Order: sequence, then structure tokens, then C-alpha cells
Amino acid sequence: MNDTSLNATPSKESDKPQIEEIEDQRKTDLSWTTQNDQEDTTRASGRFGALLKRNPSPAFLADVAKLNSMDLDPKEVKRLERKIDLLIIPALSICYMFYYIDKTTLSYAAIFGIKDDLKLKPSEYSWLSSIFYFGWLAWALPTNILMQKFPLSKYLAFNIFMWGVLLMAQAASRNFTELAILRILSGAFEATADPAFVLITGMWYTRGQVPARIGYWYLANGLGIALGGLLGYAIGHINGALTSWKYEFLIVGALCSAWAVFLFIFIPDSPYHTHWFNRTERLIIISRKRDDQNLTDNREWKASQVLEAFMDVKIYLFFLFGFTANVPNGGTSNFGTIIVKGFGFNTFQTTLMQIPYGIIIALIILLAIYVNTKLPKGNRTYLMAATNLPTVAGFGMIAWAKPQAARLIGYWITGASNATFVLGLSIVSGNVGGQTKKAIASAAVFLGVAAGNIVGPFLFKDSEAPGYKTGVIGCMVSRALEIVIILILRVIFVTANRKRDRAVAEGRVEYDPNQTGLEDITDWNNPAFRYIT
Repeated sequence: MNDTSLNATPSKESDKPQIEEIEDQRKTDLSWTTQNDQEDTTRASGRFGALLKRNPSPAFLADVAKLNSMDLDPKEVKRLERKIDLLIIPALSICYMFYYIDKTTLSYAAIFGIKDDLKLKPSEYSWLSSIFYFGWLAWALPTNILMQKFPLSKYLAFNIFMWGVLLMAQAASRNFTELAILRILSGAFEATADPAFVLITGMWYTRGQVPARIGYWYLANGLGIALGGLLGYAIGHINGALTSWKYEFLIVGALCSAWAVFLFIFIPDSPYHTHWFNRTERLIIISRKRDDQNLTDNREWKASQVLEAFMDVKIYLFFLFGFTANVPNGGTSNFGTIIVKGFGFNTFQTTLMQIPYGIIIALIILLAIYVNTKLPKGNRTYLMAATNLPTVAGFGMIAWAKPQAARLIGYWITGASNATFVLGLSIVSGNVGGQTKKAIASAAVFLGVAAGNIVGPFLFKDSEAPGYKTGVIGCMVSRALEIVIILILRVIFVTANRKRDRAVAEGRVEYDPNQTGLEDITDWNNPAFRYIT
């Protein structure tokens, strides 16, 4: 009796290995992923082929397709995602911090006396603010084409290095003409930044993860504002042989170029071409994005996708989104410090007032990221509209409020729109299929960014300094129009998804999602593609 009972009821000690054995059996056997001795990438032919982006090889894509039919180990996926976070997010955050500080150096130079030293006329300062974006505007589409041709991280690092070089060169400017030429060139090299950051994020993360990851590196925008204020305060107290605005350009430019060298050496070009992960890990990184319907990256430029992009109304709305979001940015990034100084602060107090502005931006972005993860699917565009409302109110407070505190608070909460742009970039990244079409969509957004930043400063009339009421009201109206564009995009996305779901339900469309996700096809031509709403 006792022997039978003992045999029928295993001890706790014998239980544990049996459970572990069952768990081991459930794990997908991935030993085959290391047995393929073919190259995972293909190089372009020709003399300069080694300089161009490597495409994933047919053998690598075949193994991704095979892995797509298997269940991935969630623990292993989480481990790899933590490793990606440590590798990619800090690098992009530092890039974005320099990117913002670089763009606002002219604003700090203005309060440190550059206008007097270079004998700038009132209209010439506005032109210097806008002319930066003429270079950006001219180079926005070509640089997006080049990003598809060259290894992305290397191309980005080269452009960041040139930001720093040109910024340092601006310290040697003796007049408006010299400074204007350097500003145009700086704008061209900085046209690479935002689209490159978005493409790198989309390359490494799933569509569901992209908003949070864009938000994490975009937080550096707020940190850049705060650090820019501290740098400006510190540089303003340098008693050297040069004037303060020259040190501003030299110090920020040198830091920028030094960071570019690090980026060039250490940041990988793509998930399938990196020494930071072994082959099995690289396959898992790609396969975990199987539901995105946009797994691969390649260097080919497809004319059919170019034509489709110009026929797609979304592309034009993306341009208008970038434009309406950046008319205010063009004004506040160049006149913000002047407006705040007009509230009654001295030069050094004005630089310090940028610190809470930057902190508020960072906090609102974090809040938007958190809310986005908690909201049911299908509400991201609503959240975009909601985060823009405080900005509209803030510009109204600057324009019409009388107390200094109310106007200052109004200025600070205009930074809420940064969260709108973070969510908007994730929409652009996730709602366009096909590498060439995606590049054009990205270019459209940032053409709008450039155009908005050109127009913005000209709304600020010198005769209205330091309050600039016309400019402030113009910024408020632009933000309100941005909300309208967001809601129009939502209608387009929801309508398209319903049509596709109905076609599948009625049996009019059939597809293999494991295969369509590996093909370089557009959102129009991919029946498995669904838009983020």
C-alpha cells in the first residue's frame, strides 16, 4: 500500500526536473539558424559597392520566413529588446540633444550680442533664422534617397560631423553674407537628422514599440533645451579673448563632431548586419516584427513606388502636418528667448527660464508615451490631437494674458506639442509600406518641417518686439490647423482598414502574411497591411 502510494505521488524533488523538461520541450529548436554558411547580406557590385548599404541575402530572408512560422521564446525576445534599447536609444538621444542645441545656437547668440557685432539689420536676423531651412528644404528629398542607398548609421554620423564643423565655422563669420552661407549648408546637413532617427527606430522596433522609443529619444529635445540653457548661462560667463556668441558656436560644434566619431564606430548599420548580435539573435530581431508587414530594408529605388507616393493623399497631408507643426517651431526656436526676455527678465534669467521649459517638454512626452500604452488600440490620432490643445492655449496666454507669470506659464506649456510630433512620427513610420514610398513619405513630412520653419520667423514683426503678437497668434492658428489635419488622417486610416477587413471577411482577398511581410511592397499593394489609427 505504501509502495503504491509512493509511486503514484511523485515527491516535490522529482516534480521540478519534470517541469523543466516540459518547458525545454516547448522551446523552439533554433539550432538550424546557425547552420547556414551563406552570407546574410549582399553587397552592391561595382567599384564603390562596398560603400553602399548591404541588402539582406535571399538565404537570410528564407530563414526569417521559416522562423516566422514558429513561436518565439518571449523571454529571449525581451532579452534582445533590452539589449537593443541599451544600444540604440542612448545613441539617438544624444544625437537628438545635439540636434536641438545646434538649431538654437543662433537664438542664444542673439542675446549674447551677435546682432551688434555683425551689424545685422532687423530683417537680416529673421532671414538667418529662415535661411537655415532653405538648405534643409533643398536637401530633404536627396538625403532621403541617399539614406536608402548608404548604411544608415554611417551616413547619419557623417552628417552630424559636418553639423559640428559648420557650427564651429560660424564663429568666424564677419558679416551677414558669410553667416548666411554657413547657415544654408548647416540646414542641408541637418535635413538628415529627423528622418534618419525615425528610420533607425522603425528598423529595430515593432510598430507597437515605435511611439515609445521615438518618445524616449525625443525626450532629449527637452533635455537639449535645458542643457542649452545651462550651456548658454555658463558660456555667457566665459571671460576670454572672444565674445560669448563665438564660444557658443565653437563649444557646441566641437562636442557635436566628437560625438559623430563615436557614432560612426559603434552603432550598427542594420539588424541583419551587425557584430553586436549573433545570427540567431539577428533572425529573432527581424522575425519578432512579423505582424508589421514591413520587415526588410534595401537599397533599391523603385519608380512604381515613387508614382504611387505622389498619387497618395496621405503624403500631402503628412507634408501639411510637418508644415503646421513647425510654423510655430520656426518662431519660438528663434524668437522664444527674445519673447521671454520681453516678459521682464534679464539675459541670464532668460537662459535659465529655458530649463523648466525643457523639463515640461520631457514630462509631457513621458505622459503621452504612458497614456498611449494604456489606451485601447485605434486611439493614437485622438491622443495626438489632445496633446496639441495645451499648446493652442499656451499661445493664447502669451498673446492676451497680462500677468508675467501667466505669460511665462503659457510659453512653457507650448512645449506640449512635442508629444504630438512624437506620436505623429510613429504614424508616418508605421502607416507607409515599401522602402521607396516610405522614404518619400518621410521626405514629405520634413519638407513640411522646413517650409514651416522658413515661414514661422517672418510672422514675427520687428515693430512688435518683444511681444510679437502677430507671430504668437499665427503660431496658435497653425497649431489649431494641425489638429484638423490629424483628424482628417484618422478618417482616411479608419476607412481604409474597414474596407480591407470587409474584403477579407467576404472572401474577396486571400494572402499569406508571413510572405507579404518579407516583400518590399507598398501599403496599397499589401492586403495584410493595416493602418495605425
